[in-house]
Amino acid sequence: QVQLVESGGGLVQPGGSLRLSCAASGSIFSSRDIMYWYRQAPGKEREWVATITQGPSTNYADSVKGRFTISKDNAEKTVYLQMNSLKPEDTAVYYCRRRTTWPNVGDYWGQGTQVTVSS
Repeated sequence: QVQLVESGGGLVQPGGSLRLSCAASGSIFSSRDIMYWYRQAPGKEREWVATITQGPSTNYADSVKGRFTISKDNAEKTVYLQMNSLKPEDTAVYYCRRRTTWPNVGDYWGQGTQVTVSS
């Protein structure tokens, strides 16, 4: 069973920065894994934020492009989300997601970490 442990959330002023971390445990962290960040604000649907794949290649939602950066460290089994120039509309619970193909096909979610952007 794969466990994703998130950290780095908190309260930050508009224009500030945070770095979220999501560490995988309980299984091999393969370079073939696809890692994602999602977020969900109260009363809104969960939305996709960013993806990183084997290459590594990355992709971002238009709302965060140019401000957020997703990265990973395979040796540390950790994926990161660097968030700069934060806006109040970035306030949400942020979730990491891991999709695996080896040794088994899987789809795993972290518990979520709260990010609040407010003056």
